[in-house]
Amino acid sequence: MTYQCFDFSISNKIAHLRLNRPATLNTMQPVFFRELTEILQNLQNQANARVLIISSTGKHFTAGMALDVFAGGGITLDDASAVGRANIALALKDMHHAFNLIESLRMPVITAIHGGCIGGGVDMICASDIRLASSDAFFCIQEINIGMTADLGTLQRLPKLIPEGIVHEMAYTGRRLPAQRALAVGLLNEVFDTQEAMLAAALQMATEIAEKPPVAIWGSKQAIHYARDHSTHDALQQMGWLQSGIWQSSNLMEAFMAKQQGRTTEYADLAPVSSFSEADYRLK
Repeated sequence: MTYQCFDFSISNKIAHLRLNRPATLNTMQPVFFRELTEILQNLQNQANARVLIISSTGKHFTAGMALDVFAGGGITLDDASAVGRANIALALKDMHHAFNLIESLRMPVITAIHGGCIGGGVDMICASDIRLASSDAFFCIQEINIGMTADLGTLQRLPKLIPEGIVHEMAYTGRRLPAQRALAVGLLNEVFDTQEAMLAAALQMATEIAEKPPVAIWGSKQAIHYARDHSTHDALQQMGWLQSGIWQSSNLMEAFMAKQQGRTTEYADLAPVSSFSEADYRLK
């Protein structure tokens, strides 16, 4: 399928989503969110990949939201009345959904970032599981520089990834956080000299993940996210329920046998999910 804002492919159980509007610095317009939601929802439902890499093209990863969208370009935010302002929350909820899907996807998401990751780009990469970058990458909470508060997840997710003081600095000043400092404060897993080296590392990591049992990977992602927002006691209780639901002795045996026989492991994919609302059911 052809998309306006992305290139998308799946190979060897690895999905690769590339932002592909370099002439406009991969800015985010309504069609960006619509296509991103469609792609992620299909991945979630079909489970035809085991890991997702998100990368980009051109000079920058993304320059964030396309401001012309709010200047007669398709979205009207009416701040003249309480009724109009109430609808702003609904518009934001719609955009939140796309990035929330990254966080809740049944597979790990690796973002491979080069150049500028600005505004909405920071919102997006904060929802991913693993962040790699080339040495020219930088991160900026651009919203404060154009007179507004960041509102698509940065201020909610970033303080759980890096020290809160650094978040305050970025949110209040709009300063750039360069790749090496982002690595030092824990936003990035690793920094590479070139974009090519970064993408090769992302693919290697994705290949390693794809060789693991998908149900155990999903369970790990669930447990990590739950523990982030709950007490240790509650998270351990949830872990008991989670493990009792996903435990498969056959996966342990497969790992042992593959090692003994010097071969790659073979695990079952996650099962596709059928949408209840789209079920083929006819009233009688």
